[in-house]
Amino acid sequence: MLQDVEGAEQKRLRVFVETGGCSGFQYGMSFDVQKADDQVLESEGLSILMDPTSLAYMNGSAIDFDDGLQGKGFEIKNPNAQSTCGCGKSFA
Repeated sequence: MLQDVEGAEQKRLRVFVETGGCSGFQYGMSFDVQKADDQVLESEGLSILMDPTSLAYMNGSAIDFDDGLQGKGFEIKNPNAQSTCGCGKSFA
């Protein structure tokens, strides 16, 4: 499990939105401890932390992992994004 490799046994996956990227906002992921205002989301046995601002931008989103021939990694399908960049990591 990646958490074991990273030495983050007490941490959970955090998904967040921050300013940046070529379209105005970009997605990020890290291991982090839960903060007081975080929402804890559960998906297929995985706990995901998300702050209220990021949750507002990502409400209704789906996160998939693509390990196909291109080796893309994580793909985020966000119904709230008005536009996205070609790399799929930035949106407006």
